[in-house]
Amino acid sequence: KMAGSSAPWIGSAYLFLQSTCKTITLPALYESSQKKPCVFKALKLALADCTGSVSGVDMLKVHCSHPHLIVQLKFCKQENCRRFLRSYREGALQKSLQSHLQLSLATTTVPLEVELKAGSEHLDKMLKDEDRCLECIYREKPDRLPDEEITELEECLKSLMLHQSTNNNVAGKDCSPLKSPPQPYSPQGSSLPTQLTFIFQGQLFDNRTITPDDHQKFAKSVSKKWKQVARSLQKSCRALRDPVLDNLALEYEREGLYEQAYQMLLRFIQSEGKRATIARLVAALEENGLVSLAEELLGLHATEDCS
Repeated sequence: KMAGSSAPWIGSAYLFLQSTCKTITLPALYESSQKKPCVFKALKLALADCTGSVSGVDMLKVHCSHPHLIVQLKFCKQENCRRFLRSYREGALQKSLQSHLQLSLATTTVPLEVELKAGSEHLDKMLKDEDRCLECIYREKPDRLPDEEITELEECLKSLMLHQSTNNNVAGKDCSPLKSPPQPYSPQGSSLPTQLTFIFQGQLFDNRTITPDDHQKFAKSVSKKWKQVARSLQKSCRALRDPVLDNLALEYEREGLYEQAYQMLLRFIQSEGKRATIARLVAALEENGLVSLAEELLGLHATEDCS
């Protein structure tokens, strides 16, 4: 049995990912030298979310097998594997992957289908039996060390997160080059750009920074949903953690919803600087059903009827 061995617990599984959006093909994105770091970062952060640690599960290799992106996973602790399985079963991993890919690729939504296998076993069919899933994963010993490519991407991501932690104190997750992240509103910051364009409703838009006009339109129209939008933005912005939102609501309660929404977005802009882009705001709006406001910010209402 698993617990009877003195050797450390170790197992392997394959995570199959496929985008159901016709305009997004994950293998093609991963095969792109420009997009690969963005996709890798989204995978790494989502796996960290579901295990509670960046070292909770290792990626050994990422296979491009159109239309699937297949990630070989290695688990070194049974408790981490249990957390992963619960997150997968409850849909939290899928949701986290979609969110991180959306931010990393600076697009609106990345709908995913996911599947989990260990050897010939389809674990999706037995997710309610956690111990059986663990046994299947435990039987599949990893047959490789991490690819050189994975090791290199890991090192670049560690370097990026260290820079963001010490210099920005912001855990940004949008797609920026891994080797030298920009520092918003900092004179010594890098001039490297964020993602230059993004797709919304099948159209390509410039990923500009949020303007004062955007700011006012948002505050005027978002109404009581400002907190929901803030919670979408807080996934990649520490300045909008829940205590801050509660404090804003109390501090500007007398001024009303406009001022609460205005001050929230002001915190986002001040903390993120040049990375406070319209793509991130539009993604947060769409996530909370505020598509009409997103269309207004992008100028679509003035030019066409949007379905």
